[in-house]
Amino acid sequence: MKTFVRFLYMQQELPFYRSKTFHRKKIMVMFTVVFLALLFLLGRLVYLMIFCSGYYGQKAQNLHERERDIKAARGKILDKNGVVLATNKSVCTISVIHSQIEDKEAVITALVKELELPEETVRKRVEKVSSIERIKTNVPKETGDKIRAYKLPGIKVDEDYKRYYPYDTLASKVLGFTGGDNQGIVGLEVKYDSYLQGTNGKILTLTDARGIEIENAGETRLEPVNGYDLNISMDYNIQLYCEQAAEKTYIKKDAKYVSVIVMNPSDGEIYAMVNYPEFHLNDPFTLINEENVPAEKKQDLLNQMWRNQCISDTYEPGSTFKIITAAAALEQGVVKLTDNFYCPGYKLVEDRRIRCAKTTGHGAETFETGIMNSCNPVFIELGERLGVDNFYKYFRQFGLLSKTNVDLPGEAATIMHKKENVGPVELATISFGQSFQITPMQLVTTVSSIINGGHRITPHFGVKITGEGGNEVETLRYETKNDICREETSETMRYLLERVVSDGSGKNAKIEGFSIGGKTATSQTLPRSEHKYISSFLGFAPADDPKVLVLVVINDPKGTYYGGQIAAPVAKEIMENILPYLAK
Repeated sequence: MKTFVRFLYMQQELPFYRSKTFHRKKIMVMFTVVFLALLFLLGRLVYLMIFCSGYYGQKAQNLHERERDIKAARGKILDKNGVVLATNKSVCTISVIHSQIEDKEAVITALVKELELPEETVRKRVEKVSSIERIKTNVPKETGDKIRAYKLPGIKVDEDYKRYYPYDTLASKVLGFTGGDNQGIVGLEVKYDSYLQGTNGKILTLTDARGIEIENAGETRLEPVNGYDLNISMDYNIQLYCEQAAEKTYIKKDAKYVSVIVMNPSDGEIYAMVNYPEFHLNDPFTLINEENVPAEKKQDLLNQMWRNQCISDTYEPGSTFKIITAAAALEQGVVKLTDNFYCPGYKLVEDRRIRCAKTTGHGAETFETGIMNSCNPVFIELGERLGVDNFYKYFRQFGLLSKTNVDLPGEAATIMHKKENVGPVELATISFGQSFQITPMQLVTTVSSIINGGHRITPHFGVKITGEGGNEVETLRYETKNDICREETSETMRYLLERVVSDGSGKNAKIEGFSIGGKTATSQTLPRSEHKYISSFLGFAPADDPKVLVLVVINDPKGTYYGGQIAAPVAKEIMENILPYLAK
């Protein structure tokens, strides 16, 4: 009975025990979950505070710092005598910080008045919610000072630089210009951009969480590092002489353009390079003599205006190329000065009658008089004596089949027949400078190697890089290849080309008191049916030891177009000015 009563009692107490055990387990589970969560949060806190402290510290600093650039001054470009051809002008960049503006209308009114911008444009930028909004760059310093004098919160006037060219159009297609961020766009400005550009500095201003500058916190400045100066071989005076002569010829002959190169044939230093008409370096995006041009055509016209014809345009060189044919023939030993030729005014090549410039013929002549007369039949025969394989061997040996590597962007390569496609007619026309194309730069470089003793030089402007106070940072060096031709061949070619000027087709380039060598040329442009010509003259002095070489190219002259009559006198005028100058 007692046992039964106890059993009944235990049955009554069992739910209590079961309930107590259940709550205890529930508490343990909750405790475990909370403990693990706290442990995770603690670990996360340790991770963030110790391992990520630098990252989040930087983010917090960035949140409270306002950063503005301080433009580095771009390095100057100086000619060989230290004349500054490209420098910088102090300007300002005007910006607004939205969170700091207290009187929006006053800010808009001031900026519209001083910057002469449409109110709609200024209002849109001032009202834009951003950390900092640029209103206008390249603002004259005087205007920046006026805006600063308003003392309106939210307006920032920062120092900046704008590229400035003291002589504006001088050597525009050589120097090139810069873009809005002072980076080089064309010419030497882009070729040597890594030296000229410099490194911008920073202005750091502390702000609160709303972006308002903290008073008395001051500014942290990271000073800019200015760019290096580029010293070039161009001579301001020689460049000016050449541009004046080119302009006069351009107007007189109503030409498409006039190009001039003046170079030292012994080391490749370029003293002048003209591509007239030039453009305004201080306003390079304004077309010359063009108005109301559709937007879709403007960029193409700008590219044409900026184009450097001396290195980017190829043309048929005509008779100036006879220098190269003659040198190859002398090197190969297929001709001597006393070899006899006969010119009836033409030469038959297969089914073609290829005429000489003198249609009545030169009659009997030696190789020496043949080059003096610039006789096509003589050079056609030289091409036949050389043959295609030898001709191409000397093209390669002289460097005609590769670029000159002049230190300017945009150099074009020679356009030459494939050797397997050259038949008798092509060989004949190549021998006197037609049916293929080279650049003026390629011509002067190749001829330089023929008259300087056989050294293939690299034409260039860059001479050295200098820093503060004119201290030299780097001397720029260029490749030279020797044994382009024998010294004997070089000496003979100098003699022959001096005879061309003293007694031959180049006599209009003769200068009393100076020994001049040179060669004239007249070539027809494609298509032949348009009857347009390129007149040129290549000359050098002194003839026995060349120190300066001049090439004049007149594209599409009106009226008389023979190189000996219009290009040679231009070269003479240039040399009459620069030879006494260089002799000083």
